Amino acid sequence: VVVGGDGDLPQRVQQLFAESVTLRVYRSDDLVGVELCAALKNVMALAAGMCDGLGFGDNTKSALLARGLVEMARLGVKMGAQLPTFFGLAGVGDLMTTSFSRYGRNRRVGEEIGRGRKLEEVLSAMHQVAEGVWTVVGAVELAQRFSVEMPITQKVYEVLYGGKKPSEAVLELMRRPLKAEWEGLLA
Repeated sequence: VVVGGDGDLPQRVQQLFAESVTLRVYRSDDLVGVELCAALKNVMALAAGMCDGLGFGDNTKSALLARGLVEMARLGVKMGAQLPTFFGLAGVGDLMTTSFSRYGRNRRVGEEIGRGRKLEEVLSAMHQVAEGVWTVVGAVELAQRFSVEMPITQKVYEVLYGGKKPSEAVLELMRRPLKAEWEGLLA
């Protein structure tokens, strides 16, 4: 997804790839939404990796990611993003790739933490950056600033920086009050 403001730059970039049979480029005018998707998907990939490290299956991980996407969209809408962006390639498309790929750095960090390793130990063994480790700090701050409930993001933060065990974080998420699936999405 190519995003741009005024002018025809997104269309020109899209046109550059028009003849490709391996890459299809879409354009968007939702700069806030595309940027938030690109950042927040890394936090959710950490959570997905923790699911892997704890030995949960694909159904559990998919449910977590569906709820994580709602969190991402909830914050995005409050910050002026367009809701459909989160359900397109920049949102759900990138989120799924990052969270299910065995090569995803953030997913791998989460998996190791889910297996019981400490964050510092995992990061010192990596030769790449796992952006979600730092993005989660900003995400929690934005959630507080915009009064947006982001329970998965909050639990990832608590695991990484508060010493909470991933298994405890899962139990706390599962014990949250019951509600309708879309409750609070646009509120």
